[in-house]
Amino acid sequence: MDSSNAAGTSNGGSGDGDPAAAARRNTKMPKYSKFTQQELPACKPILTPKWVVSVFFLVGVIFVPVGVVSLLAARDVVEIIDRYDDACVPVNMTDNKLGYIQNETISKECTRTLTVTKDMKQPIFVYYQLDNFYQNHRRYVKSRNDAQLRDYKKANQTTSCEPERTTADGKPIVPCGLIAWSLFNDTYIFNRGNENLTVDKKDISWKSDREHKFAKNVYPSNFQNGGLIGGAKLDSSIPLSDQEDLIVWMRTAALPTFRKLYGRIYVDLKENDTITVKLDNNYNTYSFGGKKKLVLSTATWLGGKNDFLGFAYLIVGGLCIFLAFAFTLLYVIKPRKLGDHNYLSWNRHPAGR
Repeated sequence: MDSSNAAGTSNGGSGDGDPAAAARRNTKMPKYSKFTQQELPACKPILTPKWVVSVFFLVGVIFVPVGVVSLLAARDVVEIIDRYDDACVPVNMTDNKLGYIQNETISKECTRTLTVTKDMKQPIFVYYQLDNFYQNHRRYVKSRNDAQLRDYKKANQTTSCEPERTTADGKPIVPCGLIAWSLFNDTYIFNRGNENLTVDKKDISWKSDREHKFAKNVYPSNFQNGGLIGGAKLDSSIPLSDQEDLIVWMRTAALPTFRKLYGRIYVDLKENDTITVKLDNNYNTYSFGGKKKLVLSTATWLGGKNDFLGFAYLIVGGLCIFLAFAFTLLYVIKPRKLGDHNYLSWNRHPAGR
């Protein structure tokens, strides 16, 4: 008798008279709450035809004007685009473009003339555009060392920078990796008549990149010292945080056609103004069939020229208005009672299946 009571007490003090408690103990159920059991109050609206039509119509009424405004803003942007990679090749080298760009004895200077089609208000953004350049290639994107860029104590750290890790005699390259090695190195000088148009290259990179990704006490070393030069060289007396062309280039593009900011011109340009561009056609895009373009562009409150956003709003808004009218006609022509059980499959007449 005593032993059975002791056994009952040793089983937690509740005995076998509480099956629910025993089940929770055996299955290790969590503590009960309405949240874990998904028993919180919930709103489950019934989508009546009036609600559906109203929502579609409201979305359409909002989206269509937004699309129109976006398109008008995009149309206010003035762009001048000039492809110069082919035009700057000497006539006698058109059949050997790769030989032209790789021959250091041939001058790469080139002069282009641009005509302003509409008034351009400052600031005028200067971009270079590359086509068929896959900055998003996996091996290319991985070929960098972020720790080296933001911490001078890790300047010798070149892991994941293959094949541009060290020089031939084993010295670490700063900045290392293929991205930095292939830095864009074409240059542009703009003139309007006898007036030089200064290109401001300050703050062309993201502030967060300058302050957090590139240190003020990390300086280039052993950069572009190998036998094969990939792109621009860096001034070893300027810290990486102030090398804004490098910072812009190191933020890799997601698509093979991309633009990167070269600088800003703080001068208004008038319609029919003639802009003379003296450029150095240094960057090799001929080996992979790429294209180079110079872009001058203004901006609006919505940013640069981009019709996609406006068309997207117009298409979605127009589709919603169309569906609203279609559902309205369907409801008027062939109405059905809400919650009619006759439409359930098990209530339909066999002949109507």
